[in-house]
Amino acid sequence: MLTAPENYAIRKENPPPGEKVKVIHMLEVCVDSLASARNAIEGGADRLELCAGLAVGGLTPYTALLRQIRQESCIPIRCLMRHRPGDFLYDSDEIRLLCDQIRELSAEGADGFVIGCLTAEGELDTEKTGWMAEACGGKGVTLHRCIDVSRDPVKTYLAAQTLGIDTVLTSGGAASCKAGTETIGRLLKLRDAHHGPEVLIGAGVNADVIRDFRKKFPNATAFHMSGKREIDSGMRYRRNGVPMGLPGLDEFHIQQTDPMAVAAARQALMA
Repeated sequence: MLTAPENYAIRKENPPPGEKVKVIHMLEVCVDSLASARNAIEGGADRLELCAGLAVGGLTPYTALLRQIRQESCIPIRCLMRHRPGDFLYDSDEIRLLCDQIRELSAEGADGFVIGCLTAEGELDTEKTGWMAEACGGKGVTLHRCIDVSRDPVKTYLAAQTLGIDTVLTSGGAASCKAGTETIGRLLKLRDAHHGPEVLIGAGVNADVIRDFRKKFPNATAFHMSGKREIDSGMRYRRNGVPMGLPGLDEFHIQQTDPMAVAAARQALMA
C-alpha cells in the first residue's frame, strides 16, 4: 500500500518576495491499538504516533499492529522507539535493539520514528541518537519527550537540529504543556528564527488547551494528544486486588482514543 505524504509544514527562512508560505497545521494522535487508531482517523488526525503501553508512557509498538493499521489506512504513522519504561540512558546493546526495531517497522510501512537518548548528565546523547536517526533511513524523525527531562530543553532542541531531526515533541520541560508554556514559547521563537524542527506540543492537550495556546502563540501549529476515554470492561466476573502490572492500575477499564475529543481538537486547531 502506498503511504500518504507527511502533513507538516516546511518553513522557509527567507522566502522569495511575494511568495506565500503555506503553514499546515498538524494534529498527531498517539495510539496503542487498532480501535484507537480507527477512532483517531475518524476524528480527523493528521498523523498517528504508534506505540504500545500508553499506561507507562508508551513503548515500541508491535510490528503486527502496524500491519493491521496499514491494511486499513495510509495515514502517516511514526513509531515510538522506547523498548522499556524508565529513563532514557541506553547502553550500546539497547541502541542496537532499537535500531533493529526501527528497520523492522520501516519495512512494514512506518513513515517515521520517535527517538531519543540522553547522557547520564542529562544532555542529548547526539552519538547514540544519531545512530538511531541513521537507522531511520531518511524517514521522518521526531525527538521524543526525553527533551522534557533533559538538563536544558533549549540546548537539547538545538542539538536535535544538528542531527537533522524535523520535529521535537515537548511539554516545555514540565508535567504538562500548560505548565511549560514559557519554554514552549522560547522553542517556537527558535524554530522561526533558525528554521528549526517543528515544535510538537504535547502532554495534556485537548481542544481547550489548543485554543489557549493559539491565542497566546498564533505560530503554534502542531499538537500531540491521546484523547483517551475509559471503556468499561466486558468482564462480568471481576476479582479485585490482583493487579497484572503496576499496583493501582484498573484492570477492568480499557483506555481508548475518543474520536469526539480528536474532532474537537481538530476544530480548535483549524479555527
